[in-house]
Amino acid sequence: MNVTTRIAPVGMDEAEWNIRCDLAALYRLVAHYRMTDFIYTHISARLPGPENHFLINQYGVLFEDMRASDLVKIDLDGNIVDQDRDGSKIINPAGFTIHSAVHSARHDLRFIIHTHTAAGIAVAAQEQGLLPISQHAMKFYGKLSYHKYEGIALDEDECPRLVADLGPTNKAMILVNHGLLVGGNNAPDAFLQIYYLERSCQAQVAALSGGSKLIIPSEEVCRHAAAQHERPEPLRSAHLEMVWAAACRQIERSPIDYRS
Repeated sequence: MNVTTRIAPVGMDEAEWNIRCDLAALYRLVAHYRMTDFIYTHISARLPGPENHFLINQYGVLFEDMRASDLVKIDLDGNIVDQDRDGSKIINPAGFTIHSAVHSARHDLRFIIHTHTAAGIAVAAQEQGLLPISQHAMKFYGKLSYHKYEGIALDEDECPRLVADLGPTNKAMILVNHGLLVGGNNAPDAFLQIYYLERSCQAQVAALSGGSKLIIPSEEVCRHAAAQHERPEPLRSAHLEMVWAAACRQIERSPIDYRS
């Protein structure tokens, strides 16, 4: 899913560099759409190969400044694989706990995005969860998981419960009293998942704030709309390519190239 030609640095595998560029683009896009929480929250990508390595952000780098070279390679035990000689690379432990749990269980979700947006947290705090009151929300009808809040995600014993709540097929989950979590088979897939889920939450917060009685479509209509969101191949891949190309054009105006 590469929009422009990317030249890997000397000594780095081309496949890894392309994933780094896609992941850096995701960080920039999350910042562009104002889904950041200062230096907190995380986006990660699984690298190919039997080593079970994945990439996550260098703790403290602003999402709008993220570059491919800023990403840190770690293993499933949280060890930094590509540490600098001065030991300057650091990661957020909470990011490691959540993302390693999903990456270890769901190899189909190569990219994972976690956010703490105002709308996402608001819906995560509502007892009814995400309501099917918008076309955006109906994309997730019958396909959205929930995970009960257990405190800051630092305890590894929470991982099996988080993975069990996500399930074997869902790509999106609301972390109750916490925020949003989505995964994708590739970067464009993950981007559209978080874009739609965030917009769904924004619409719900706005609708509830109006105080009027909400219109909720029938279950039959909701299931039909959810099915319509699922495009067959190769239409799905073509659509993702188009969306990703357009999204990357939005962040290529930055003076700091994310592909550096």
